[in-house]
Amino acid sequence: MARITNVEANKLAVGDRAFHDWYRFVLSFPPHLVARYLDRFGAQPGMIVLDPFAGTGTTLVEAKKRGLASVGVEANPMAHFAAATKTDWRVDPGRLIHHAEAVAAATQAALAAEGIEDSALLSRPAHTVPLGALRTLSPDQHALLLTNSISPLPLHKTLTLLEHIERDDDEHLAPYEKLALASALVNVIGNVRFGPEIGIGAIKGDADVLEPWLHNVRKMARDVAQCSERNDVRATVHRGDARLLDTLLEPHSIDLVITSPPYPNEKDYTRTTRLESVILGFIRDKRELQAFKRNLLRSNTRNVYKGDDDDTWIAQFPEIQSLAQAIEARRIALGKTSGFERLYARVTTLYFGGMARHLAGLRHALRPGARLAYVVGDQASYLRVMIRTGALLGQIAERLGYQVEGVDLFRTRLATATREQLREEVVVLRWPGHSQSS
Repeated sequence: MARITNVEANKLAVGDRAFHDWYRFVLSFPPHLVARYLDRFGAQPGMIVLDPFAGTGTTLVEAKKRGLASVGVEANPMAHFAAATKTDWRVDPGRLIHHAEAVAAATQAALAAEGIEDSALLSRPAHTVPLGALRTLSPDQHALLLTNSISPLPLHKTLTLLEHIERDDDEHLAPYEKLALASALVNVIGNVRFGPEIGIGAIKGDADVLEPWLHNVRKMARDVAQCSERNDVRATVHRGDARLLDTLLEPHSIDLVITSPPYPNEKDYTRTTRLESVILGFIRDKRELQAFKRNLLRSNTRNVYKGDDDDTWIAQFPEIQSLAQAIEARRIALGKTSGFERLYARVTTLYFGGMARHLAGLRHALRPGARLAYVVGDQASYLRVMIRTGALLGQIAERLGYQVEGVDLFRTRLATATREQLREEVVVLRWPGHSQSS
């Protein structure tokens, strides 16, 4: 497949943004790519589409817009909530807007009674507001956040709004209202910024809360109103581990798979959603954070644990063993001795072992002739040793009985450290209906 240019990507994205802009990972793959592979695979009503690394639901939304039933699996509780909300279109748009406006008015009144106006231009400077009088998070919750992720006054206003949303916790409306708040937190209210890594941008002593929140709610209502005819199309989102699909999916139930698993690098994907996860209560302390990290594919050294054994799945893959040995040899040659650097070789084998485990567990759920597309990228994060993710994933799949139809170039990106052009590719597979290897 020819590489998609930036101009083509922009054109394809026009008209495809409904639902996706509600909330999504900065690194999530684009909806036009999902649409392209649904077309290529001949998707039609009656088929079931799976995204085993569902993220915030890009594949599931695109499937539902076409009248295709879908299933997603996602371990991150915030992303799981987002995907489930983005694929539930049963809400009454007018009622959603009316309710949100009433919540905003009640929140504004509560803030005004405290002498706080929800406008960065009208609020008193943050340092004049008694900090002891402001709502805040528990010490356990604060410990989970990047320092200065959100300033005290915007946090107070956010928690006041959240209290009013939950005071009248309508099961049909609250998920939309909370997801709208999550999006506003990372895009407007908080101080986080996104680049190659998540970090802290300009510190805002104050920020609007109610207006960006209402803007998001109104956008949701407009999008749902445009797609009401698809309300009855089933989209199921499991919260679970993509390496344990044999416990989550019905046998011989899946026709198509379109997904983008994490890449093997040092990005801690849990940090990308940390601010909203903590404020909305999906993660309350380090114990809960550790619990959900254990259900993730081992893609970075921050979620490697002593008892991990996914590497046993690729013990007989000499290409991956050689790659791990090259990383370890480079570490020794460079004299790198930190705890994280010592784990680079191990996380590489755990990553590909986890993908092998995932592909093995997926086989029982696939119908004969099922088509699969995995969006992956080359990496050079581990001491600049090149990891050709797509080629290695194709080899693993082939030995597990899949047929490799091709590896398509999606786009290239410039590596920060090496300045090399790294390939992002789509590994296209077919399941013939029987396993040639275990």
